[in-house]
Amino acid sequence: MDPAGRARGQGATAGGLLLRAAAAAKGLREDLWGAAALPWRSLSRIPKREGLGEEDTAVAGHELLLPNERSFQNAAKSNNLDLMEKLFEKKVNINVVNNKGRKPFLLAAERGHVEMIEKLTFLNLHTSEKDKGGNTALHLAAKHGHSPAVQVLLAQWQDINEMNELNISSLQIATRNGHASLVNFLLSENVDLHQKVEPKESPLHLVVINNHITVVNSLLSAQHDIDILNQKQQTPLHVAADRGNVELVETLLKAGCDLKAVDKQGKTALAVASRSNHSLVVGMLIKAERYYAWREEHHESIRDPSTGFTLTFKQDHSLETRHIRTLLWDLAYHQLKANEWQRLARSWNFTDDQIRAIEEQWSEKTRHFKSKTDSNSKKCVVS
Repeated sequence: MDPAGRARGQGATAGGLLLRAAAAAKGLREDLWGAAALPWRSLSRIPKREGLGEEDTAVAGHELLLPNERSFQNAAKSNNLDLMEKLFEKKVNINVVNNKGRKPFLLAAERGHVEMIEKLTFLNLHTSEKDKGGNTALHLAAKHGHSPAVQVLLAQWQDINEMNELNISSLQIATRNGHASLVNFLLSENVDLHQKVEPKESPLHLVVINNHITVVNSLLSAQHDIDILNQKQQTPLHVAADRGNVELVETLLKAGCDLKAVDKQGKTALAVASRSNHSLVVGMLIKAERYYAWREEHHESIRDPSTGFTLTFKQDHSLETRHIRTLLWDLAYHQLKANEWQRLARSWNFTDDQIRAIEEQWSEKTRHFKSKTDSNSKKCVVS
């Protein structure tokens, strides 16, 4: 194949890759190796620690748990209240931790065992200490969406806004994992949506990244800042546009987000979508820009809901508009001469940025079509 043919083939391959997405699921594996710590009688005098030191880590990683200690941890993980109580009466060392620095109370919270959490709390075996990852019992329960366990923990002593060592709160953990019911509960408990410590991503950014549209609606209903910026100065709309997520873009547009916001590179969401060759999203953003510009001209707030019709920025496939769409299609592809469409667009008050975005999408489609045509022609020659 000649160099030009190879280049066209690579271009087509790259275009296909832009439309794919990969997802990885993260599992949790527990290892029951750990170290014995202080005797149970001194539990009430243990100060809160920020994390395990190097010496603790070495001990936790290399010392073998005694059979009863291992059984105590297994009882916490399996919600076996009878076994746990019998072992407690035998004065088993209940401060022993596994290789992740988790005591039985954290193990019970991680699995959402409300009865075990309440029992350990009653026996004064609860702890506010963090594991090696800086997670409290609340963070571990939130990660797995255990709403009842979170409620019990908050009722006892946990701080709803406490951060782990990565400056991530329980709300951010719940949103990232798409636990809608837990997010709704945390919002009802007046969790801080805009904490002072700036993480890499806000709760709204996290749900957009992970495509949890139900949680997006919950956050917006709770008055989450729709135009909040991440470290790249991207709004949630920037992120959704860059990923080509039609449903999330639609939700954010209907909520009245700022279409003029620019990221660190000075790009709007429209420019980001155009750069990523997401034609459907480009069309939606142009529709939204023109619609909200029209409303501003008529002194209507963009955040007020529209009346009299169902607002959508998605591609129109309705029967009512089929005729006009057919006429416009014929005009665009058969009647207009080269570059005439730009003059028509300007007469309809399309902005230069909008025209540029349309040109970029058309150029990409033309390159893709030409590459595909050349490839088919070569196949015919070979055959």
